[in-house]
Amino acid sequence: MLRERLRLPAAVVAAVLVAEVAVLVMQPRDGVVEPAPVRAQSYFSAGELQRARDFRRPQLALLGVTFIIEAGVLIALVARPPRRLREARRPVLTAAAAGAGIAVTLDVATLPVRAVMRERAIDVGLVTQSWAGWAQDVAVSGAIGAAIAAAGAAGAMALIRRFPRRWWLPASGVVVAYGVVSIYLAPVVLDPLFNRFTDLKGPVRDDVIALAEEAGVDVGEVQVIDASRRTTAANAYVAGLGSTKRVVLYDTLLEEFEPEEIRLVIAHELAHQHYNDLPRGLLYLAIVAPFGMFAAAQLTRRLAPEPGEDGRAGPDALPALALSVVAVAAVIGVISNQLSRSVEARADTYALELTGEAAPFIAFEQRIARQNVSDPDPPDVVTFLLGTHPPIIERIGAGVAYSRSANARSAAGSRHGGP
Repeated sequence: MLRERLRLPAAVVAAVLVAEVAVLVMQPRDGVVEPAPVRAQSYFSAGELQRARDFRRPQLALLGVTFIIEAGVLIALVARPPRRLREARRPVLTAAAAGAGIAVTLDVATLPVRAVMRERAIDVGLVTQSWAGWAQDVAVSGAIGAAIAAAGAAGAMALIRRFPRRWWLPASGVVVAYGVVSIYLAPVVLDPLFNRFTDLKGPVRDDVIALAEEAGVDVGEVQVIDASRRTTAANAYVAGLGSTKRVVLYDTLLEEFEPEEIRLVIAHELAHQHYNDLPRGLLYLAIVAPFGMFAAAQLTRRLAPEPGEDGRAGPDALPALALSVVAVAAVIGVISNQLSRSVEARADTYALELTGEAAPFIAFEQRIARQNVSDPDPPDVVTFLLGTHPPIIERIGAGVAYSRSANARSAAGSRHGGP
């Protein structure tokens, strides 16, 4: 029937449109400096640019290979679901086992490619962890992923069997709840499984408190993560909600960068607290989740085997559900990256305004690109598909634009105050 055939494309179009409209509504309308046009060659040597491209672009290709492998495994399972799934007498329990099995299968299937990516990172000096340590991390993260997949598959099967045609609606609520719980618990439950966290002390902490007071931000905890156990890369991030809210700084950042550069990084992270970017991200998820899950439900119906005699889907529909969720999430993820990039650009501007230091900002972007072997000016298509932050050269352009604006304001003030 025509109506049935149009339901899937209509659902996908609706999910894409809602996600795009949500980005347009929620993206910052002010507080973002327009980057000045600058050339990467003006801030990085030819050798630095070539080294970054020689490393990052094959890494992106390998990342694409992992996605293809995962999609291939799921497509194969959709084409020929294991017979045990079809004949399950306890659908929810079987779904839990199947969910864990799918997660482990995907991990194992992509492991060789991920090992190649890691070897390439070792070659450029980004990785400091031993292979044994990496194997332990892979095992722990795989076990956590399998447990989450088992719970998700069991919950999905329970909803599908209880609400055969409208299961996607309560499922979208579960997705949002999972987002809230995972952000709240990750800093105190999951992150400590992989790293050691200590409270920040000394002059840097004093800077954090002073900046937070100036910004009117309740910063929560400020911690240092022992990232140097695994990498030479430097970074910082905001994590948690409510009582678990915190700013986390890599120890490599504190050891390798100048105080004024660290101060700018802290100001950037405070911006996320100032604008409540994590709660706003959850609001975006709450808006798009129902439409995304409806599209995934329609695709699942198209791909899954026919329901059983009782008219309800069984665990053999799980591969179709997994493939559908991955496909829809990938599309919506590309759209949501637009919001992420604009939010990060606003945080950069906030850091510049809070500190008034454009030169250290530009210097930091140069140093972080070199230390992390990042491509300062990736192809536009890469930024569009994968970029959660503006390209480094664009961030440098923001620093240049802010500097010019500050100089112009200073000159105007001098003329106004002169004789």
